[in-house]
Amino acid sequence: MASHRRPKQPSRARVTVLTTAAAAAVVMSSQAANAAPSEKPSKDEVKAKVDKLYEQAEQATEKYNGAKEKQEKLQKEISTIQDNVAKGQQELNDLRDGLGSMASAQYRSGGIDPSVQLFLSADPDDYLDKASTLDQLSAQQVDSLKKIQEKQRELAQQRAEAAEKLKDLSSTRAELGKKKKEVQGKLASAQKLLNSLTAAEKAQLAEEQNRATRASERDALSVNVPAGSGRAAAAFAAAQSKLGTPYVYGATGPSSFDCSGLTSWAYAQAGVGIPRTSEAQTGAGTKIYSVDQLKVGDLVFFFNDLHHVGLYAGNGQIIHAPRTGTVVRYESMNTIGGPFMFGVRV
Repeated sequence: MASHRRPKQPSRARVTVLTTAAAAAVVMSSQAANAAPSEKPSKDEVKAKVDKLYEQAEQATEKYNGAKEKQEKLQKEISTIQDNVAKGQQELNDLRDGLGSMASAQYRSGGIDPSVQLFLSADPDDYLDKASTLDQLSAQQVDSLKKIQEKQRELAQQRAEAAEKLKDLSSTRAELGKKKKEVQGKLASAQKLLNSLTAAEKAQLAEEQNRATRASERDALSVNVPAGSGRAAAAFAAAQSKLGTPYVYGATGPSSFDCSGLTSWAYAQAGVGIPRTSEAQTGAGTKIYSVDQLKVGDLVFFFNDLHHVGLYAGNGQIIHAPRTGTVVRYESMNTIGGPFMFGVRV
């Protein structure tokens, strides 16, 4: 006869957990159903975000430029040191050969001096430390041994310097790669935002930029402001010749520029060498803190970290390479996006 057992009842704790979970699911479903769909950002909101990303990209670009400049400098210094080491090693070999010739001559004339024999089988530094043997050597041999010792020390110092610079170069290359990725990441994010705009919105943004550029050009040309010097005038003329040239981060011309690439190139055309990065260019001359005292061709710097630079064009306008997606152009100092910090008269 089959037994009939009463089904086991769920515990009160389990019922509570299941009930709570079911209630939470209902609430979440209700919230999801009632939530308003996320709104697409407006054209102006996209522009503000893109401008911020471009500003951050330019900050990283100037750091990238600095690391690249340091890398190139280190490579030249290392090459020079290595050339000097090679020449020094040859000089050391010649000195040793000369001392060996003296020892051979002594041997042929009646037997090799024990002190020279000692040298030929031991390190010269250890040998010279044994001052008691110096009186057994000729003046010429002493002089040769001292030169060998000095050359060895010089080569050791140069090799140590090269090793230190190679370590610095490795670190600089790592920083260069990091900054390059950072720039590319910011630009990719900006492009993604721009791609979210409709064709009509993109056209509106482009027209706004064109109107601003045309207005700045008219303002810059409407007032005759004297250049700071013949060199400043020549640099400004060089920058003017590149109006319409595209911005490319890390570029120094002549077919593309970033902001400090344009200013350093322009002054180079005037026969004046100034540093590569915007921050370093602040030390290229006399600082001018009043816009009213600026002259055409003066360098002008923006943002607290000085990551943007252009050339003063008169009437509150500058010529500069603004950012990715733009070209070298006139622009009002009031629309740069960051505060004017000071000018520099080269």
